[in-house]
Amino acid sequence: MVFAAVFAGGIGSRMGNSETPKQYLELGTKPVIIHTIEKFFINDKIDEILVLCPKAWIAHTQDLVKKHLPEGKKVTVIAGGASRNGTLENAIEYIEKNYETDENTVIVTHDAVRPFLTHRIIEENVAAALEYGACDTVIPATDTIVESADGKIISSIPDRSKMYQGQTPQSFRLKELARVLSSLTDDEKAILTDACKIFSIKNKAVYMVEGEVFNIKITYPYDLKVAHTLLKGKESDD
Repeated sequence: MVFAAVFAGGIGSRMGNSETPKQYLELGTKPVIIHTIEKFFINDKIDEILVLCPKAWIAHTQDLVKKHLPEGKKVTVIAGGASRNGTLENAIEYIEKNYETDENTVIVTHDAVRPFLTHRIIEENVAAALEYGACDTVIPATDTIVESADGKIISSIPDRSKMYQGQTPQSFRLKELARVLSSLTDDEKAILTDACKIFSIKNKAVYMVEGEVFNIKITYPYDLKVAHTLLKGKESDD
């Protein structure tokens, strides 16, 4: 089976004065989170969808799913964790408790606030996870990357041709991901908030899937304006 885990745990602290978490803000005629869920819902590679959100927003999220996806039987809303790792662990625990899994079970993890992922990206993630065990969605870096150890002085400027910007989805064979997570110490869990980085430090290969420049993450008010523009462009193309 292939599961999508939509991470909707953010509270939108960088979205200005909005009291509503950014994933629930309106984008066109529906909330950002619904645009994201829909991409997985209509993709026939995905068997089940988990939406992991703050406990206080579970009922609201369930209501949104019922409203916009009335036939949404394959969408389940559960509580996320206190951290991204905690949310990931909750997703794994729920799947292992409620479904039969094997070495070919795949989990596709994605930010709820990246509503413009494509079906190509989803399908290449599933294929890469099955073949390699782990994959990350990336695009080549277009700006020069500057490293600073102290935040004041440049330590190094890496070769841009070897630099990539990480997006999501990040996808894994579920059982391998569970084994890697269980091998972490508490200190490692506290500092490692990216699942692909966890694989990397454990010397496990992570395959790269090509993303899209428009697969943006809505973090700041400006991003939401860009998202509205992208949505209008896609609607006019349709």
